[in-house]
Amino acid sequence: MPETSQTTPSPEDMADRHASKMAKKKAARDKIMATKEGEKGLIIVNTGAGKGKSSAGFGMILRCIAHEMPCAVVQFIKGAWDTGERRLIEEHFSNICQFYAMGEGFTWETQDRARDVAMAKRGWEKAKELIRNPEIRFVLLDEINIALRYDYLDIDEVVTFLRDEKPPMTHVALTGRNAKDALIEVADLVTEMTLVKHPFRSGIKGQKGVEF
Repeated sequence: MPETSQTTPSPEDMADRHASKMAKKKAARDKIMATKEGEKGLIIVNTGAGKGKSSAGFGMILRCIAHEMPCAVVQFIKGAWDTGERRLIEEHFSNICQFYAMGEGFTWETQDRARDVAMAKRGWEKAKELIRNPEIRFVLLDEINIALRYDYLDIDEVVTFLRDEKPPMTHVALTGRNAKDALIEVADLVTEMTLVKHPFRSGIKGQKGVEF
């Protein structure tokens, strides 16, 4: 068979093809976006074994602050930690973001289930108060999934409250691994962080700016 020569496209041809391809993608994307007109307060769950659940939650809190949207944070487990996000919010943005550290550490640190349950319930009561407040647009319930996992809180009560009493335009984000199925079912947005590698497994401890 005779050999066929292949001509390498010129930079101009490649640019034209790329522009045409992107124009088609934009047209398809615009068509999809034209059908998305509704707005609502979302129930957001960040879960999974991978790192980044709380970090993503605080990223949304910073977006709210930037948009001058009143917001609030309730920390259920890491309340005893001196975290960067807590310092930043309390020292610079307390006028627009309320911050409540309600936990005293992970359950293996306190070794007192009754106290852990009491602290979790206090945190949940504060969370309900904040969520009910129509002026607050976004509430982050950091590590509440841990409290739910250990049955410090009643999952049915939490789900029922979010479904029936959360104001229509209020966003609520719940973080922590092992989110329960009932919470995932009622949520609008669920992200699972997958663990691929973690420095802790190589003997590296948690570090400022990364873990806290």
